[in-house]
Amino acid sequence: MFETAEIGQKIDKNVFRKREPEIRTALIEAQRALRARGVGVIIIVAGAEGAGKGEVVHRLATWFDPRGVETHAFWDETQEEREHPRFWRYWRAIPRAGSIAVMFGSWYTRAILDRARDASDDASYEADLHRIAALERMLTDDGVLIVKLWFHLSRNEHRKRLRKARSEGQAVSPHTENILEHYDLLMRLAERAVRVTDAQAAPWRLIESTDAKYRDLTAGETLLAAIRARLEERPTAPSIPRDPEPEPDAVTVLDRVDLSLSLSPETYRTKLDASQRRLSNLAWEARTRGVSTIAVFEGWDAAGKGGAIRRVSQAMDARLYRTVPVGAPTDEEAARHYLWRFWRHVPRSGYMTLFDRSWYGRVLVERVEGLAPPEAWQRAYLEINDFEEQLVDAGVVLLKFWMHISRDEQLRRFRERQETEWKKHKITAEDWRNREKWGAYRTAVDDMVARTSTPDAPWTLVAANDKRHARVQVLETFCTRLRDALDGKV
Repeated sequence: MFETAEIGQKIDKNVFRKREPEIRTALIEAQRALRARGVGVIIIVAGAEGAGKGEVVHRLATWFDPRGVETHAFWDETQEEREHPRFWRYWRAIPRAGSIAVMFGSWYTRAILDRARDASDDASYEADLHRIAALERMLTDDGVLIVKLWFHLSRNEHRKRLRKARSEGQAVSPHTENILEHYDLLMRLAERAVRVTDAQAAPWRLIESTDAKYRDLTAGETLLAAIRARLEERPTAPSIPRDPEPEPDAVTVLDRVDLSLSLSPETYRTKLDASQRRLSNLAWEARTRGVSTIAVFEGWDAAGKGGAIRRVSQAMDARLYRTVPVGAPTDEEAARHYLWRFWRHVPRSGYMTLFDRSWYGRVLVERVEGLAPPEAWQRAYLEINDFEEQLVDAGVVLLKFWMHISRDEQLRRFRERQETEWKKHKITAEDWRNREKWGAYRTAVDDMVARTSTPDAPWTLVAANDKRHARVQVLETFCTRLRDALDGKV
């Protein structure tokens, strides 16, 4: 594959001087058009050590308007990055709509280097590549333009540059020093990465890098062509059909929840105290052992999510957890993939994040209210499963609670909120409107549980007609799952 980038391409310096201002002007104009259209761009600068990737990054910084470009150099991992799932550091660099992110190094770098260090781990390498392909597909499905540039040098050119650098007393990075020794392996791994992740929506462009002028000009022309191709696409406003009205007698997973379960006040106080003391000890043990936890709370309006979260948080030292209430996305959040705002809140090792509503809004409220087209919320099941799989693979304990109440109990609680002065702020016109769509939400919940409840991230359906029972069920489930994780049973 890389032989096509070893044919000795060069550009005369006079040709470069003439064409560079043209490319630069065209890129600035294209950048303005991208901003107007709200298209985010990721430029991946990858390739061989010594191929001049850093010089290309500097060149792009001068060719584009810097006010709309951020450059992210992924090199050594910080301690904070090591204490999060692998892709956390990359999600933080996802550009907002209308801006450009240049990734110097990327999700490919670590995958290739990890495989190079362990010659026997082909299975993990293949898994990494397929996860990368899935990530890029998810981003391009969301409208992000990904331009992937691979800068190549032949073995002989590497050898020549290394000799020249040594003779001139230049500092040479350890990676450049070692590349000749491992050249064949690295090229084989790189070729595999390119083949597996070369997709129609995010293709690779191989650029010969022997001549710096050819390299830079080709990179600029490639970027310009990709951006123009995107701008020529006609934006469409898809119609968003609503789900058909569900059958009123259709049986769902929620029908299996025994809503008659309850606890007496005395039993509740005893169980609550025991569970909270146990959770307090487990939280400190998890902190000491570097085990992080994410708990997701979903459920009907007025089902008691807030009360359950408070009983969980009351059990723990305030330094060990944070609660993230999730509402309508901010402008900053809406300008990126919907999972971006949740990746930001993934806790570091030993800490907990409690989500009051979550990424499941894509397959619940956005589905039912017609805020996302069917193709968006339908592919979200796979996107969510992959996201949660990455969390679990990184050692995160993931708990998911659906707080379930009957429709009659919800009506009783709504009326109670209206009639109680200090609860009136909890009831809104939107709550009443959502209640009218109970059947559609019931169907959406059934689909959600069926398609996203996995062995490592199961849904817990909480019988919440009785608040005391619901809070204890949540706490006991929390303790059991955390204890099993600390004991290595999950």
